Amino acid sequence: MGDYTGEIAALGTALCWSFGSVCFTISARRIGHNYVNQLRLTIALLLLTTTHFFIYGRLTPENMTGYRWLWLGLSGFIGFVIGDRMLFKSFVLIGPRLGMLLMASVPIFSTVIAWAFLKESLAIKQIAATMVTLLGISWVILERKNGNEHEEGRYWLGILCATGGAFCQALGLILSKKGLGNDYPALSGNIIRVFVSVIIMWSLPFFGQKISLTVKKLADRKATLTLLGGSFFGPFAGVWLSLIAIKYAYVGIASTLMALPPIILIPLSFIVFKEKITWGTVIGTIVALSGVALIFL
Repeated sequence: MGDYTGEIAALGTALCWSFGSVCFTISARRIGHNYVNQLRLTIALLLLTTTHFFIYGRLTPENMTGYRWLWLGLSGFIGFVIGDRMLFKSFVLIGPRLGMLLMASVPIFSTVIAWAFLKESLAIKQIAATMVTLLGISWVILERKNGNEHEEGRYWLGILCATGGAFCQALGLILSKKGLGNDYPALSGNIIRVFVSVIIMWSLPFFGQKISLTVKKLADRKATLTLLGGSFFGPFAGVWLSLIAIKYAYVGIASTLMALPPIILIPLSFIVFKEKITWGTVIGTIVALSGVALIFL
């Protein structure tokens, strides 16, 4: 497939996640973020099981022990059900560009959680990179001028939701690592995560919506089309390409390239959502992603 298969896949991942976040934002603003999360996980499960069948010859993963159900299921609940619910809420409140920029703090949360609970060492370089990332993110957040289209309360609620989503995503990744171990296929593990999330979203009213109300939302054609597009680009194609990237490229390089959505979303947000982009926003975003690169490289 070529010498740069992993790097190309990582760039593809960043593009997919960027377009996916735009699609989910449009859909969530039309029908609500809870409905979007509920429906897109269901669509993702169908796509993932179909892919699993073509690769492994069966729809369901093998060796689904209680241990894997516990940790991967908990990972899905925290990462997909709670974390993505908060992330989609932030998309509605502050837009995908700023929401995805705050998701750049996932490596920071992951590093701190791994240090606290898995006893992984924390090097001086990682601490410095964390400070650079936080500086860049803070720069962009405080770049907001008077007259910003977002109301004060909505803006800071969106920041809080995106930060909470990042923390849940990081915790979900740590739990996934524990559930996968060293030999379990990532695709199979992801199916368990998504399956548990779908069951929770459809069966517990607090985390999802009534089935009849959810189905009725599909009558909104634009919301449905963008939902399908986001489901394809995000949890299906994006996750699939990320697995290829990690397999064929150095993890540091792949992770850094996959962290590029906040940069890609600057022109996308300007074109699609008519966001005002300042030089401070651009520079702050670059500083934040430089910190992310320092963490991995």
